[in-house]
Amino acid sequence: MATAKDRQSLAVWEEFHKSLLRGVEVDNSLTRQDIERQRAQLERDPIEWIKFFFPAYAKYEFAPFHIRAIRRVIANDEWYEVLSWSRELAKSTVAMFILMFLTLTRRKRFVALASATIDSAKRLLLPFKINFESNPRIRQFYGEQTTIGQWTDSEFSCRCGAKFIALGAGSAPRGARNESVRPDVIYMDDYDTDEDCRNPETLKKKWEWFEGALYPTRSISEPTLILWCGNIIAKDCCISRAGKIAKHWDVINIRDKNGRSTWPAKNTEEMIDTVLSNISTKATQAEYFNNPVAEGKIFKNLPYGKVPPLHKFKFLVAYGDPAYSDSKKKASSTKSLWLVGKLKGVYYIIKGFLARETNANFIGWYFELHKYVGGKTTVYSYIENNKLQDPFYQQVFKPLLRDEVERRKIQLYIKGDERKKTDKATRIEANLEPIDRNCQWVFNEEEENNPMMQELRNQFKLFELTLPYPADGPDSIEGAVTMIDNKTLEMEPVVTVSYDEINESNPYRM
Repeated sequence: MATAKDRQSLAVWEEFHKSLLRGVEVDNSLTRQDIERQRAQLERDPIEWIKFFFPAYAKYEFAPFHIRAIRRVIANDEWYEVLSWSRELAKSTVAMFILMFLTLTRRKRFVALASATIDSAKRLLLPFKINFESNPRIRQFYGEQTTIGQWTDSEFSCRCGAKFIALGAGSAPRGARNESVRPDVIYMDDYDTDEDCRNPETLKKKWEWFEGALYPTRSISEPTLILWCGNIIAKDCCISRAGKIAKHWDVINIRDKNGRSTWPAKNTEEMIDTVLSNISTKATQAEYFNNPVAEGKIFKNLPYGKVPPLHKFKFLVAYGDPAYSDSKKKASSTKSLWLVGKLKGVYYIIKGFLARETNANFIGWYFELHKYVGGKTTVYSYIENNKLQDPFYQQVFKPLLRDEVERRKIQLYIKGDERKKTDKATRIEANLEPIDRNCQWVFNEEEENNPMMQELRNQFKLFELTLPYPADGPDSIEGAVTMIDNKTLEMEPVVTVSYDEINESNPYRM
């Protein structure tokens, strides 16, 4: 009797089979001579070959990075490549196109597909198997590929001479052969898992299995393709280890450096925004930007709480961290401005702004914070302004401030913070981590649903000394905290104690 798992696998196969047949039409009027001529023509251009044989898959036009990868891998018989393409960029599908081209054209004869588990490997091998069985154009141009007695979900040999096997990490691949041929394609896909990467010993064993058991199944004297597909899901993972030694490591994110979709024919900006809005920043960075970040590694508390009435604060500080870009585009740097106060030893992050904005709107934020305070207490406004930033401050921000003062008919002064600052990351950690550890700060609970407050907390949660994620918000908070401490010292009365008074109060004096 079939198990539930067997029935589920059968249902997947049947749906896959039906969709394949629906998407591939065959021209039955072609003669054998026509077929031979068209096949030779298609094999000269792998991109056209893929489009012809896999129209059900190639529904969207290839992006330039797809075309480069296909041509690069096919052009080299001896090659080691890692494809770290974001989710939804079709890395496994493109790998299948490449390997089916190489096997049907008899360039490669033995594909060993390895994954984290044998079930995962079988799942990845399924599209190959179904296409060899049921793709009508492959059958028309290359003949029937199935063979009797050697056709299972984990191993099969095609009439074109190619053999495919599925392996889970830790399997016993030694001595694997297709007649006299050792594996000439070693294909790793979905090999890393989150759980394995959290365990250094497990990760070590998986890498050693690849290096010590699977990789040596190749022949020294015959060219071999080593192909990995996977995202960089951890600082140390098998994909990153393979990438460091590969001939080519292709890292492609869902968006490019300019903040635009890397595959606009398939993934529109609106759809990317929709998908990413439903998951955490941590997950977004790992799955779609190949940027694994650890949450809560340095700042672990970040408590929300109620802010006292503003009139109880002796003063507040609005501290801004500007950026040179004058744009709201996704590729521009973020600007940050936060209103912070201190009362009874606790710092309160009251309200602020953190976004990609124009310089004029950044200056406008200061006025909005002053309007928010409404004269309930004094507000000191600062802007980061070291020697390198000073020309920009003088030539851009000062004129914008004058224009805004004139427009709003409100007098407001912004003082440049001209401190000589140390390294950004170490400064943020050294000055703010003890405050978080001792729960000496509070994030305004009334701003909990404000996307800018949420982004500020994300930047703290994902903060590391290597700055894998922006830290403009924390930089502003560090500036505000420092200005508050300096201003508090200025306001405290200086107490002078004479040498005689010190001696008189010391019972241990000589």
